[in-house]
Amino acid sequence: MAKTIALLPGDGIGPEITAPTVELLRRLGDFAFEQHVFGGASIDAHGTALTDEVLQACKGADAVLLAAIGGPKWDTTDPAKPRPEQGLLGIRKGLGLYANLRPVRPLPALYEASPLKREVVDGTDLLVVRELTGGLYFGERGREGDRAFDTCVYSAPEIERIARTAFQAARRRVTSVDKANVLESSRLWREVVVRVHAEEFPQVELEHVLVDNAAMQLVSDPRRFDVIVTENMFGDILSDEAAMLTGSIGMLPSASLGGEGPGLFEPVHGSAPDIAGRGIANPLAMFLSAALMLRHGLGMEDAAAAVESAVDRALADGLRTRDLGGSATTDEAARAVLNHL
Repeated sequence: MAKTIALLPGDGIGPEITAPTVELLRRLGDFAFEQHVFGGASIDAHGTALTDEVLQACKGADAVLLAAIGGPKWDTTDPAKPRPEQGLLGIRKGLGLYANLRPVRPLPALYEASPLKREVVDGTDLLVVRELTGGLYFGERGREGDRAFDTCVYSAPEIERIARTAFQAARRRVTSVDKANVLESSRLWREVVVRVHAEEFPQVELEHVLVDNAAMQLVSDPRRFDVIVTENMFGDILSDEAAMLTGSIGMLPSASLGGEGPGLFEPVHGSAPDIAGRGIANPLAMFLSAALMLRHGLGMEDAAAAVESAVDRALADGLRTRDLGGSATTDEAARAVLNHL
């Protein structure tokens, strides 16, 4: 029986990188694709970034593959107006996606594109595990005259489940990142992570690093990290910092996972409205997000490894899109990978 994939092309370059990804997946298995409007496109069509109908369709799918959302057209500071990002928060909440996984593995063929020296990034292979449904982004917020507030709240069960995700993914060490010298929520975070480690994963090394120190170490010695686990806002910032180790944010995939429902898989990069419609967007992060979907969402490890190997070999053969210093178009990049599949 065909696996159902809910496709959310979104905005900007999203549709341009979705089409070749569908072609890639059709070569790897029997899939049924259901495409839906989401983000800014949904605001234009329905006045909201995520409709109830699309959320229900995503819940009924085996996996959700998202390209990109947002753009200047929908930027606003008016809290009464919809924003594309609200759709992303809504789908994470609606699907119970509490864990965001971002692997960061700079490829030797692209070392020269990294802003860091080759000897600093060589051998880096880390995973950022970010808690997705708690913290400042979901806490009580508001304005009172000339004051504004955002509340950071975490419960022990929320911390326990994200800690387990990190320990299960670790090969040797989990680095728990917090701000326990200042924040009470971070003190609870540290206490719970220590307990989960002692009771369930004593064979994995655990260390605690303050977020400002972690930010410095990511650029001074990224090889020291195996798995980084942290709360929502810290993870948002640190995962983007880690992304740049590869030389292009256009190269990185991500997976958002939860309990029983489908996972959400998406590239780290944005919708790049400045190049939309020109056929020059880099599709590789979308391909690699599809690989994460195959691995974590559909249990198809061999197919996932085949995609990752094809991307690696295409780059080793000299494939470079514009963000990587070359001139390959979206179609040329897709063909290069498909030829190695």
